[in-house]
Amino acid sequence: MAGHEFADAHGRQGRAPRIQGETVTSPATGATGAPDLPDYAPVPAIAKGAALNEHGYHVWQVERNLYAVTDNVYMSAFLTTPDGVVIFDAPPNIGHNIRRAVDEITAANGLTNQVTHMVYSHHHADHQGASSLFGGDIVRIGHEETRRLLLRDDDPARPVPDVTFSDSYTLEAGGERVELAWHGPNHSTDNIYIHFPDHDTLMFIDVVNAGWIPIYNLNLSDDVIGYSGAPAIALDYPWTHLISGHLGRVATREDVAMHQQYIADIEASSREALASVNPGPIFKHYGENVWAAVSAHLDAVTERAAAPVIAKYTGVLGGADIEIFTRTTTFAIMQSLRLDRGPSGPVHP
Repeated sequence: MAGHEFADAHGRQGRAPRIQGETVTSPATGATGAPDLPDYAPVPAIAKGAALNEHGYHVWQVERNLYAVTDNVYMSAFLTTPDGVVIFDAPPNIGHNIRRAVDEITAANGLTNQVTHMVYSHHHADHQGASSLFGGDIVRIGHEETRRLLLRDDDPARPVPDVTFSDSYTLEAGGERVELAWHGPNHSTDNIYIHFPDHDTLMFIDVVNAGWIPIYNLNLSDDVIGYSGAPAIALDYPWTHLISGHLGRVATREDVAMHQQYIADIEASSREALASVNPGPIFKHYGENVWAAVSAHLDAVTERAAAPVIAKYTGVLGGADIEIFTRTTTFAIMQSLRLDRGPSGPVHP
């Protein structure tokens, strides 16, 4: 969206801010001909990922025979067993490198590289779009809502799960046990918790970003209240390692606590802004143009709420100074405060 016309969260037309590292076509270029992109704060150490190999991936042992693979943007995981390999998510960004990582690890350990099972954390194509690379002769497992949504989407890159569940499911394969559970909507209606009780690990996707803030609108999440409450559910599980689906390292419990504080700060700041920004003069100014008044009021509340959070976390979490990320997340939380939790405003006398 860099430099292109867009409609913002309030329906107002404008030009989208450019995001760090995005390729743009624009007449504004530097002396070398490179795009004239904005500068951002250095990436803090907490946000830095792994060194990638010549194929563009990094694979490492999380615990025993559980491995994670990343391209420093997306993350997948797999279990190696004497009977075969179980893959957890197949992001197309990593694509064939998932197979390369599986082959590398199984060859080093004298195990079969045959993939027998695949678990879907949720239905989104950015996490499952390479699933079809592993063929049809495997067992695919996901939530019943994942099946419904994939049948709706009719995407050959994401074959529909063969095995589904509503609340919980225990996967047993090659002598290993994995507990799958659904605790309500969060990032998506079908996003599940994948617990490896014998590996001290939880896999939970698209809520916490290790060392980074969420991108637009709480990582493009469907349910604000579910998203905000999900980290507490994750912390109720016993684990040391959290595979969160994005960026270049496995998260810790401290990362989850930092994420919770970031969201709590936005919520507190949004409550303060809702209470302190007076819509009266704005609506008086715009008169019969009600939508202009609504836009100006919500813009003012969002700006007031987001500014101190951006200042607090710049240099602490990666991406905190990409202001549109915090502003859109703030807008989503502020709207949820108004619409889901209330009160939305004073009652007319």
